[in-house]
Formats: sequence, C-alpha cells, structure tokens
Amino acid sequence: MVEKIKSLISEYAIRKIFYLLPKFSKNTLIKMTYLAEKVLTKHDPLVLAAIREVRRYFKEDHPSLKLAERIHKELDKNVLNKLVQNLFINAMFKGVDKCKIFSQRYGFEPPWFMVISPTMKCNLNCKGCSTRLYSKDEDLPYELLDRILTEAKEEMGMHFIVTQGGEMFCYKDIWRLWEKHQDVYFQVYTNGTLIDKSTAKRLRELGNIAPMISIEGFEPETDSRRGKGVYKKIMQAMDNLKKEGVFFGASVTHTRENHNLVTSFEFIDMLLKKGCFVVWYFQFMPVGKDPNFELTPTPFQRLELKRFIDKVRASRPIFIGDFWNDGPYVGGCIAAGRRYLHINHKGDIEPCAFVHFATDNIKEKTLIEALQSPFFKFIRERIPYSENLFAPCMIIDNPHILRSAVKLTGAKPTHQGAEKLLEGKLREKIDEYCRIWHKISKPEWEAWKRERALCVK
Repeated sequence: MVEKIKSLISEYAIRKIFYLLPKFSKNTLIKMTYLAEKVLTKHDPLVLAAIREVRRYFKEDHPSLKLAERIHKELDKNVLNKLVQNLFINAMFKGVDKCKIFSQRYGFEPPWFMVISPTMKCNLNCKGCSTRLYSKDEDLPYELLDRILTEAKEEMGMHFIVTQGGEMFCYKDIWRLWEKHQDVYFQVYTNGTLIDKSTAKRLRELGNIAPMISIEGFEPETDSRRGKGVYKKIMQAMDNLKKEGVFFGASVTHTRENHNLVTSFEFIDMLLKKGCFVVWYFQFMPVGKDPNFELTPTPFQRLELKRFIDKVRASRPIFIGDFWNDGPYVGGCIAAGRRYLHINHKGDIEPCAFVHFATDNIKEKTLIEALQSPFFKFIRERIPYSENLFAPCMIIDNPHILRSAVKLTGAKPTHQGAEKLLEGKLREKIDEYCRIWHKISKPEWEAWKRERALCVK
C-alpha cells in the first residue's frame, strides 16, 4: 500500500510538471525542481544533489535561468515536448522503478546511458581522429541496434542514447532507428556537414534527436583539421537547426594547438549567437591506431580550461560539459557501466569510448551479461580511483587502473594499435602527465570541497 501511494504521488508530480511547462517563470521552474525531487526521493544521490543545485541557481538568478528561458522560447513545441518527455520524464522518472528492480536483482545500478558507434563510415578525414584508420566495411546491423535499445529500455529503464561514428548521417538505417524508438532521446555527435535544410526540418519533425556538431575553433582551425570549407558548412548547419527550433550544441576537441581559441569568450559567444544550447569539451586523447600525444593538452592547459569553464558557467546562458574536469559532479569515472558504456561498430563492448579494450561482444552477449564481466567489475569496484575527483580518468589520470584491468582480466585490444597506450614511450609520457596533473589539480579539489561545504551550510 505504501509503494502504491508513493507511485500515485510520483504520477501526480509528473503530470504537474507537464502542466507547468507552458507557464514559464522563475517561480514555476523552482516549483518544478521540488516536484522532481518528490518523484526521485530514493534515486541516485548525485541526481538529487544536482536538482537542488539547479534550484539554488534559479533562486540566485544564475545564467542557467536564462538558459531555461532560451530553451522554452527558442525550441519548436514538438522538440521541447520530446526533450522533456524522453530525457526527463522517461529517463529520470519512469525509468526509476526499472532501475530499482535491476539493482535488487544484480546488486548494482544500471548505467544511465550508453554510447553506440554503429559505423565508422565518414565523409571527412580529420587530422588526429582516433577512428579514421578503422575499417569502414563493418557496420552494426539495424536489427542488432534495435535489440540493444529494447533491452536497455525494458531491463534498465534507459531512455538516453548517444550515437557517434564515423559520421552518423552516413549510417543508412539511422533514421529508421530514430523513428522506431521515439521514446528515446538521442544525442548525436556529427561533423554537421550533412545537415541541410531538409535534414533540419526532418529532425524538428521527429523531435527526439539533438545533434552535437564538432568544431575546432573558428574557420582556420576547423578547416585545418577537418578540411577546407567545413567551417562554412557547420555555420550553415547551425543556422538550419536554429531556424527549425531544434535542440543542438557543439562538440569541441580541446587540443594543445587550439587551446587559446576554444578557451576564449569570443568563441563561446559565437556559439551562443549561432543558437547552441550545449557545448561539450573533450580533451584530445592519445588513442586510436596511431596515438598522437603531441595533440593532447598539457596539464596546465587542462587547468586553464577548467577555470575558463567556471567563468562561462557563471556568466553565459549555455550548458557546458567538460568530460574530464567535471569528475566531482558525477563522483569520478562513469565508465564500465557505472553510468555508461560504449559499443563500437564491431559490437565490442568497451568500458568507455576512449578505452579500446574489451572482453565481450554484443553479438554474443546481452548488455546485462557484459555489465557483469570481470573486466567491467574490476573497473567499477575501484571507482573513484583517487580521492581527487578532478583526476577521474583511468587513461591519463590513473593509468595503473587500466593497465591492471587489462592484465588481470585478459581484455583484448579492439583494434590494431590500441595496446600502444599501455607501453613504451607513450606510457612514459602518460605517467609524467599524470604526476603533474595530480600535483596541480589537488588545490582545485580542496577549494571545490570547501566551497561545497559552505553551500551545504
């Protein structure tokens, strides 16, 4: 009876959130955070903490309030409804019961989302791309992708899927997949060159796809890495998406070469003007068939990026995600099914999109079986790898974790050359990077903890 009452309260809260959606105001947004908290009473503490922090931001007139206003005003109605229904209602609320059942049955929480790379086919040949030397002859079949998504939804309550490649708009069955699974919210990493006006219109009509367009800076930097004329195509793609009211953002590969440009307010303000709602920052990682450590940002550049993003968050109405420096917000590494996993175009089930080792293949195993593998368990049981959550990564911050996981569980490289990450001169360079980063990031971590302690008080 108690559980039934709780369920009814949750359903009421969800209906109330939908009722409040068109009534945009600061007070309405604050009310919605209280309703969300009521629904997620027993959910992950990190989610509850995030909801409370968002509420604090709204009360203090933080730029996130302006971002919420932008989302409400600039998105097409269908796009806004799908964003709320799939990403929040389905993924965060309706999926809670399935998460609980899964946790009780298997002894650990299911991942929140997964990244799938159905194809390595691409219409570009970007400098330093970790996937450009992969085989282009093998794609994941539609039937397999359909099975994976169905299992994720029905067994884990997962309704958020990230797809990447290759170039997703080169995958022949991608529209078929998006159309069938309209209760899923898809974040799609793309080079943007294939998003013409008709494609943008089709994305608006479906509403459940959020393109994240790769960009390296301004025209000289982008064209230098991606090819002449790519920047202008990206700008046109953003204009097309903005006109149709599609939720979209940018994906920035932070390198040693473009550091000064992508950590400038001029760059962020350009993306805001073009209509981006989100910007994801990914440090260039020395992975792939021919790892290139010389493009990896220095530890000092990484620290400058972290401090720059703090300033952006305090002053601009745009969501910024910093894949490595945001470790404190998610409790450290999120790989190996703790929060997500990666499936490559051959079906190899990797702990992370940057960790190219596996023991299982989705063609032979279910997702649940793969999550229980010794390889994934070894990694999960050691998270966080360091008390300093600004050093969450098993590749560059705590390389001993990845090396031990591969050695002790028999994980194999998922492509030729992946093993270079663990040996020789590259290993020595990573160890030196790790040593410096722990030293210079420790004061940032101590300051972060003090600030959060004051907020709690």
